[in-house]
Amino acid sequence: MSTTASTSPSLSRPRSGRMIAGVCAGLARRFGLSPTLVRWIAVASVLLPGPQVLLYVILWIVIPSDRD
Repeated sequence: MSTTASTSPSLSRPRSGRMIAGVCAGLARRFGLSPTLVRWIAVASVLLPGPQVLLYVILWIVIPSDRD
């Protein structure tokens, strides 16, 4: 049984292409989605009841920024 290294990018906030803190861009890059799509989903989710803004702030603190 062989093990292979993960080919998906690590979860981090990019230094370029950020809109506010880079959380959506980092999530999009990690999961292979368009940053614009992830941003639209984030904005649309704010219209629903729940702690979306708090979750965004927590992710901003927890997800490290890219090291250049």
